[in-house]
Amino acid sequence: MSALAGRAVLVTGGAGFIGSHLVDALVAAGARVRVLDDFSSGRRENLAAAGTRVEVVEGDVCDERALDHALAGADTVMHLATRCVRLSLSDPEDVHRVNSHGTLRVLLAARRHGARRVVYVSSSEVYGSGVKVPMTEDHPLEPTTVYGATKLAGELYTQAMTRSFGLPTIVVRPFNTYGPRAHFEGVYGEVIPRFTVRLLNGRRPVIFGDGLQTRDFTYVGDTVRGLVAAVSVREATGRVFNLARGEEVTVRRLAELLAKAIDPTLSPEFTEARPADVRRHWADVSRARAELGFEAPVSIEEGLARYVAWFRETYPDPAACLRDEVVRNW
Repeated sequence: MSALAGRAVLVTGGAGFIGSHLVDALVAAGARVRVLDDFSSGRRENLAAAGTRVEVVEGDVCDERALDHALAGADTVMHLATRCVRLSLSDPEDVHRVNSHGTLRVLLAARRHGARRVVYVSSSEVYGSGVKVPMTEDHPLEPTTVYGATKLAGELYTQAMTRSFGLPTIVVRPFNTYGPRAHFEGVYGEVIPRFTVRLLNGRRPVIFGDGLQTRDFTYVGDTVRGLVAAVSVREATGRVFNLARGEEVTVRRLAELLAKAIDPTLSPEFTEARPADVRRHWADVSRARAELGFEAPVSIEEGLARYVAWFRETYPDPAACLRDEVVRNW
């Protein structure tokens, strides 16, 4: 029997990209799942697979009444609700409100309701650009954006709640997760979905800067495997873990791989670099491997093939997905 069977788990941001895949995994493991989401970026259809086995509370993580409702009876909290990195360039105050203040609110509510485990889902953006690679959890924390700074603030609040009040917490830092349900629209659009939309419409992918910036792209199923391990391994309490494939890939190579899968005649076009863009990310995942039993077996080639197949099936008319702001909006 799964260690999660019968556990009452609250997932904040559970209707989002990663959150909804996590919900599916928790339901499959026999957990009793509740989702708190304001649906600013999450989608109800992302929860369709879980169906009636999930209770949904619509609300904001800064709303104390919504938190009390969502946390009633929950023994585990997995906190994924967030505003994204590009939004922090245009609306930094709202990103601070949700990511920093909202995280503190979730932690205080978890303590108030006697939660036995809180998993804070941070971000590799807390590191800034890699100074030494692969990047261990002890790498300098020098975020380049307000988003990264707010995620780091959330980490510090999480750790302080453990030290001050004994709240059992874990911090995980996913690296550039991709896969089905990832956003391609507006400020929430990620590079792989954006490239895919362009290529399926016969257009060249647009790269900001020289394309030599690197990321550690991690398939969503692997990221979720790490999240489930983090909540399942009791000895992980108080620890910080990278969750990643452990492979460095340039954005230029990413464009080449997607073009090869969709239309090899479409080479990338280049435009000005994005503000505060991280130059290099490559994770050391030895701690998660040793302490959580974590592995991320899906290669970038296999993951992209899965994603493109899913996208073709889900959006048979890719032209309906193409808008100028899909590419141009930071």
